[in-house]
Amino acid sequence: MPHSLIETDTSLEAIAIHPVGPEGLDDLLGELPAPAAQFARAQGFKAKKGEIALLPDERGGLAQVLFGLGPAGKRDPLLAGLLPTRLPAGLYRFNGAGRRDVLAWLMGAYRFRRYRGGKAGKGNDRGNGDADDRQVRLLAPDGVDVAQVVQIADALALGRDLINTPANDCGPAEIAQAVERLAQRHGASCQIIEGDALIAENLPMIHAVGRASPRAPRLIDLRWGRADAPRVTLVGKGVAFDTGGLNIKPDNAMSLMKKDMGGAAAAIAAAAMVMASGLDLRLRLLVPAVENAISGNAFRPGDVLPSRKGLNVEIGNTDAEGRLILADALALADEEEPDLMIDFATLTGSARVALGPDLPPFMTDDEALAGDLVRIGEAEADPVWRLPLWQPYDDLLRSSVADLNHISGNSFAGAIVAGLFLRRFVEKAKSYVHFDIYGWVPNAKPARPKGGEAQAARLVHALLSERYPSRSNGGGK
Repeated sequence: MPHSLIETDTSLEAIAIHPVGPEGLDDLLGELPAPAAQFARAQGFKAKKGEIALLPDERGGLAQVLFGLGPAGKRDPLLAGLLPTRLPAGLYRFNGAGRRDVLAWLMGAYRFRRYRGGKAGKGNDRGNGDADDRQVRLLAPDGVDVAQVVQIADALALGRDLINTPANDCGPAEIAQAVERLAQRHGASCQIIEGDALIAENLPMIHAVGRASPRAPRLIDLRWGRADAPRVTLVGKGVAFDTGGLNIKPDNAMSLMKKDMGGAAAAIAAAAMVMASGLDLRLRLLVPAVENAISGNAFRPGDVLPSRKGLNVEIGNTDAEGRLILADALALADEEEPDLMIDFATLTGSARVALGPDLPPFMTDDEALAGDLVRIGEAEADPVWRLPLWQPYDDLLRSSVADLNHISGNSFAGAIVAGLFLRRFVEKAKSYVHFDIYGWVPNAKPARPKGGEAQAARLVHALLSERYPSRSNGGGK
């Protein structure tokens, strides 16, 4: 996110933005010069949610802005994200703004423009749309750590870029390159296990899911932080494109499958925030990156796959591939007995049916962690909702020929069953949580343009910041 969207020189003159709800409108208008108040009334300004009134000065220039918040109790905490694309060029100051408003401003200014204007260049040629083109800038409020907010916005933009980039330009290799660049930027180490080496390194399910594609599967393994710091491992599902495999998806279900690496994007974004903040932890980021394609060597329904854990897994449906690659990665991570292990995955349609695209479910057996996630998610406007790891449903994973199946024989409780399958591969981690995210905003909202979204990344960063605050000698390999 370009720093040019935020101005820190407080000596500069800036146009005031007055946020106001209907209940405070009369008082605010009473404080304004009479001509300005009359002009606002003449426009019919009622302080409805997202409503904007531009008030002129005596020379006809823009003097100040009224910004409607809507009724109390029904307000969007990221509403300020509307402003960068709706205001004319200028430098603005947001009366009463805090950290969340600055972050919303940056989030709302994001635009993915790599393929606009006849360009299809290499890398993520991301711009900031109309907001940046019109030079709409915000004067940083007092008391806000602007550098930290920009770091979070940058990491979120990276995650959005990865999801928004189509699969022809974002396959397993490109996901790996993004992590390698991140490692280089923050002095982390990065190892990549690719192709048949996955078999040699005992990651057979990652290999099986990705072997049908000409783009080799791989496991990306980043490490950062003090070796003796608390161990936190992030795991992200990196299916660059999901055809469904031999259980091929219908066209309406396949069209958006470039976003099936949204879990990887969220994990990468969270890792970027952690490293930029210098949190006092030992970070490990694991991304199994594959393309679930179709060819003569594709894995099949009814196959039995070995796993790193030593469990043999019967394949019920090749379109439930994400949990297979995650299972190997989780088993690998679990061997180090991390203090906290978190996975992000665009895993089940059941989660969307239950909670919709905006409210990702999470599953954990750690009651204290569950409470923290709900509390912090609400505070950060990155909400989540807990689903139970309901033990009786574990019987649905029974197989008559192998140690377990990876799906149940019915359509009930699909998100929970997937979570129970993943939990089979985690034993030694002191605490574990699984996020089943959508990774996409289907209809634009304030600070959330339509397109890719690294859901739960900001929440996880805030959780880790609370538990493992930064120290002066954090970072490094």
